[in-house]
Amino acid sequence: MSQLAQASRDALSEGGALAERLDAFAPRDAQQRLTAAIADAFDARDVLLAEAGTGTGKTFAYLVPALLSGVKTIVSTGTRALQDQLYHRDLPRVRDALGVAGLKSALLKGRSNYLCRYRLNQAKGDPQALRTTFTSREQVDQFQRIVAWGGRTQYGDMAELAALPDDSPLLPLVTSTIDNCLGSECPFWDDCFVVQARQRAQSADIVVVNHHLLLADLALKQEGFGEILPGAQAFVIDEAHQLPELAANFFGEGFGMRPLQELARDCLTESKDAAGALAALQPPVRALEQALRELRAAMEGLPSRGTRERLLAKPEVSAGFDVLSGALEDLGAALAPLSETSLGLEACTARAKEFGTRLSRWYEPPAAAGAFDDSAVASDDGSSDVLWYELTPRAFRCQRTPLDVSGPLRQHREQSRAAWVFTSATLAVGGRFDHLAVRLGLEDPPTLLQPSPFDWPQQALCYLPTGLPDPNAPGYGQGLIATLRPVLEASRGRAFLLFASHRALREAADALRGGPWPLFVQGEAPRGTLLQRFRESGNGVLLGAASFREGVDVVGDALSVVVVDKLPFAAPDDPVFEARLDAVRRAGGNPFRDEQLPQAVIALKQAVGRLIRSETDRGVLVLCDPRLTGKPYGRVFLDSLPPFRRTQRVQDVQRFFGAEVEEAAATPVRASNADDWFADARF
Repeated sequence: MSQLAQASRDALSEGGALAERLDAFAPRDAQQRLTAAIADAFDARDVLLAEAGTGTGKTFAYLVPALLSGVKTIVSTGTRALQDQLYHRDLPRVRDALGVAGLKSALLKGRSNYLCRYRLNQAKGDPQALRTTFTSREQVDQFQRIVAWGGRTQYGDMAELAALPDDSPLLPLVTSTIDNCLGSECPFWDDCFVVQARQRAQSADIVVVNHHLLLADLALKQEGFGEILPGAQAFVIDEAHQLPELAANFFGEGFGMRPLQELARDCLTESKDAAGALAALQPPVRALEQALRELRAAMEGLPSRGTRERLLAKPEVSAGFDVLSGALEDLGAALAPLSETSLGLEACTARAKEFGTRLSRWYEPPAAAGAFDDSAVASDDGSSDVLWYELTPRAFRCQRTPLDVSGPLRQHREQSRAAWVFTSATLAVGGRFDHLAVRLGLEDPPTLLQPSPFDWPQQALCYLPTGLPDPNAPGYGQGLIATLRPVLEASRGRAFLLFASHRALREAADALRGGPWPLFVQGEAPRGTLLQRFRESGNGVLLGAASFREGVDVVGDALSVVVVDKLPFAAPDDPVFEARLDAVRRAGGNPFRDEQLPQAVIALKQAVGRLIRSETDRGVLVLCDPRLTGKPYGRVFLDSLPPFRRTQRVQDVQRFFGAEVEEAAATPVRASNADDWFADARF
């Protein structure tokens, strides 16, 4: 064991620095083993793939060696919310406990998370743009609050405006992107919040980022982090199970309706100070906006996601892309002679050209009707890409996504010559890391599987109800609600109901309305608002879809039941996933065994992780999919979960919550012991 590993273990042990200085800190053997493995990886500049079950304390386990090692460390988290929690709460506590207050830390996000003084100034001076953007008095008030906040904020982080929704239409007005940033030519360069954040990161010992920012720079999209990467000697990738999917987006490229609408708006905003520019640009801008509206209208009736072939098979859509391409060319031609009149118009010219290039790479008109196909196409480096689209109620996006990102991830990792620690509560499938290791480009990496230290047999119960039909059969939804009612009655609400589809979620919400528990339904309020109201209610029932499977932390009695309606296999209409399955098949593999099953197991483990969040939590996991006991692959799921007691009797659930039950009404089963029935289950 290295000196760093021993020092890290000591700090997290009984009588160590954290036990002495942090209230409620409890030494855990699992945490000490994890921190030692991470410290050894730091020392050897090696790779580590480590699953740390819920309750292990992985955050402290990697922060301690990062702080004690003295090497520059990049910590990347899955979301901006986790990034803020790590930087503002966890990191200061550990740093103070270790007595290394002199070490510098920095929080760095992508540029679109920071207020752009230039764009705010432009927006304030363009009442017409504001009028077309604002749809309510509330948005007018929000913009005024942004203006007031912008005059006093120290860091310009939009997260400081807690009441501003993540999807607010005001954000593009007051933040920049790599496309519209003016760079060092900007008149506000010396006071730029992005520049200041980068400078703090360059001089810091620990930099906290998120996967989006890390991947944007690995993909050479330069969100401002690229100059810091070469100096890092260690990388910790928390929530590492998310990395392959996110990487596929960042190593690809795309274009969409909203960025093109923003380009159109910016062209008019920037032209107000250039003589004759407004008159020259208004016609092509209006033509571009009209082309976008007509193209989106032509897409009505199509599936929300699909391949390029499916989209362009509709003649009016194909014709709409021709019109859009022409409108972009016309706008570029109108911008060209004006590009030298202002920095803003120069940036608009470059953006119009780049969008035109992306569109042409995605939409290559066929030589003859039917020449498109939906199979993966070869990219410049010889790998395969998938061309696909996605529709939202008022917009569209077209994307080119690589099927395999292991190559570029391996290349960047090897070039860094740094330690790389990949960790999460959900990396292994059936105790093995093969699936994720391959996707991350890791060949036989050192691994550590550290189970959750919670007392699962005492704290939790897994209920696998009987009598439900196949999840795809008619009547499954009604049967599900009938099965859940006695569970919710026994628990007095206090439940998450997690659904595989939004349609099933809405049907369940309709069936449960008017019940004795407050009902919180995804889509009826922002995610953070729903969670806060759920916690405060004390007996609520929250209905959510995939986004509630992870990154949600409700400790205590407010959450005592987690229900999963169906095994979370990826949607069959996902064009990228379908292309990946085809690639596995062509390579001689088994798509279900090698891709679908491992992905679903990891997704289920994420959902299960919502239930027990502390040593004092108690709860019931309800897995309603009968395929868990009726199909051979069900064992793979169950073997990947914590060591729950299992039962098929609702009476055991009622007893768990202390409810009185009539034994005479019990449904007979072969064995009353919670686990005996499972040993005889047919696989």
